[in-house]
Amino acid sequence: MPVFSRSAVALLALATVFIVCSLLVLDVRTLIPPDEGRYAEMAREMFLTGDWVTTRLNGIKYFEKPPLHSWMSAVAFTLFGLGDWQARLWNGLCGIAGVFMVAYTGRRVFGGRAGLYAALVLGSMLFWAAASQFNSLDLPVAATMALALCALLLAQRDGASDAQRRNWMLVCWAGMALSVLTKGLIGVVLPGGVLAIYLLVSGDRTILRRLHPLAGLALLLLIAVPWFLLVGARNPEQPQFFFIHEHWDRFFLKTHHREGPWYYFLVLMLPAAVPWLPLLPTALAAARKRVAGRFQPMQLLLVWTLFILFFFSYSSSKLPGYMLPVFPAMALLIGVHLERTTRAMAVLAAVLLAVVGVVGLACAPFITTLDTPFLHAGFAAALLCGLAAWLAEVRGQRLGMVLAVALGGWLMTQLLMASHEPFGRRKAGLDAAMAIRSELRADTPVYSVGTYEQSMTFYMGHTVIPVAYEGELEFGLAQEPVRGIVSLEEFYKRWRTAAAHGQPQYAIIRNDLYFEARRLGLPMRERARGNEMIVISSP
Repeated sequence: MPVFSRSAVALLALATVFIVCSLLVLDVRTLIPPDEGRYAEMAREMFLTGDWVTTRLNGIKYFEKPPLHSWMSAVAFTLFGLGDWQARLWNGLCGIAGVFMVAYTGRRVFGGRAGLYAALVLGSMLFWAAASQFNSLDLPVAATMALALCALLLAQRDGASDAQRRNWMLVCWAGMALSVLTKGLIGVVLPGGVLAIYLLVSGDRTILRRLHPLAGLALLLLIAVPWFLLVGARNPEQPQFFFIHEHWDRFFLKTHHREGPWYYFLVLMLPAAVPWLPLLPTALAAARKRVAGRFQPMQLLLVWTLFILFFFSYSSSKLPGYMLPVFPAMALLIGVHLERTTRAMAVLAAVLLAVVGVVGLACAPFITTLDTPFLHAGFAAALLCGLAAWLAEVRGQRLGMVLAVALGGWLMTQLLMASHEPFGRRKAGLDAAMAIRSELRADTPVYSVGTYEQSMTFYMGHTVIPVAYEGELEFGLAQEPVRGIVSLEEFYKRWRTAAAHGQPQYAIIRNDLYFEARRLGLPMRERARGNEMIVISSP
């Protein structure tokens, strides 16, 4: 194993296998609503309309998030066509990039095998591995923030030349700008908070002179500001909604109904950091120690982890993906710790992986909503790789142990994600969408009654007319009320008129409203059934 870590060919082969496998798994599942369907549909509409400024969902103005994710997915659609893996490609590339950024940073800043260990840790952590093939904004913002973090570490490390410090700091500022374009002001608020606390705890006051703030701020503004100016000029209502409703209100108020207890993310960390969870507390504790030199990278990583977790724990809006930006920092801390920790401590990761495999195999027969073969295979991989890792560590092969745990964690995550496909396919309404897709023309009205099925618009290749529904479309419908129908009575009137003239029309209708429409004698024909909804057409 020591020869492996020094072999460029072996490391290149490992990197190639990781990249290829990470891209292949992007196409094994249906796009699950709401997030995966929403962001795929936004990019599809951008791709078809050519409007890269005003972001829309279902043809309706949608300003909850900035456009970088939609831009990159629209580019993927332009290059490779419409499809599931194309919609996830930006997430997959961001997940891969995060792993390689951590590998390079760990090697340059901490030396030895820290970079390799950190990359293996990050690539196999359950949340990172899963989010890398899940179409949402959380992984891309974590990756762009990781770019800022890694560039900061590289720029400030002792021994960096003036040119290296300047260039890496410009990369850091660019990473923050990309984070802003991915998810908003947290792209600068979180790194800014980390820097302020690092100044207090590290004693490194001179870092302020090494940030290249004038050139960096100019670069950040050059990258991040133009879209905000353009979208605000075309849509004067956007700034107030985006900066007040989506930032201030989301953080301080409970208007988004995503609140949770203060320990929400601490509890989530238990599955999220599998299989490396046992090493995390000691890695965090070890990071408190001051090391020789002016810059304190371990303390910066510790502050990054704790501050971001505290920030989102305090927020009134909590979702699991919010914690993803801490994972690259945790991976670097664990990677450094793996070089120094005892055999008894290191082997705990292997033991945990094997235990997860055993418990999972015992519980699998009772989980009826998932694909059983994939479920069994995932937990079996965890068990076998955990045992192999334990054997390697007992024999004094630390790298072999890390490789085996990483392989087991990654395989388990991917197979468990694949086992979700039967449930995800039903939830997305894929079969219902495909039942009518070939019949739809650009001017065919498709109503969505009392519901909005986030993935179906993407799979139908057709937007819908919301009926008696607002949800997250509320703001856009307020700006363009003509794109929706407020009452069921108006919908019934339109439907009956079109049916009387023999005009083709379709509706995705919530189950309870379907039975109400039947009671009222609405002329219709059932075409397909999905997750708590029914697709109908004119008879």
